[in-house]
Amino acid sequence: MTHSGRKTLPESEMTWRFSRSSGAGGQHVNTTDTRVELTWSLADTTALTADQKALAAKRLRSRMVGDTITVVSSRYRSQHRNREAARVRLEELVGQAVVPPKPRRATRPTRGSVERRLGAKKRRGDIKKSRRGQWD
Repeated sequence: MTHSGRKTLPESEMTWRFSRSSGAGGQHVNTTDTRVELTWSLADTTALTADQKALAAKRLRSRMVGDTITVVSSRYRSQHRNREAARVRLEELVGQAVVPPKPRRATRPTRGSVERRLGAKKRRGDIKKSRRGQWD
């Protein structure tokens, strides 16, 4: 694990697809496949422990189709730079997803917060009590 929150993933577990990118690029863009689609299977990876896989699956479930994550990059005109950008984005996603949650330290409510809560309850009770009038 690197310090920047990236998790290094083996190249052999990644599946690449290339297609024509939209946007600027002139005549070159119509002839080369610069858009990169990177697919990576969370279930089949050997880079993560079982606990990390479970945590990543929970945190990345909105990005996953089945048990695979797909990252697309068409930001740059060159396929090489888009490949690198997609790989970095996937590694950062996975790296941030496998950071274990910080344990919660139990704290007591402050005296002020307790007093505010009880004061609000008292006011609410008084409002309700004032509504209980005699019916004519």
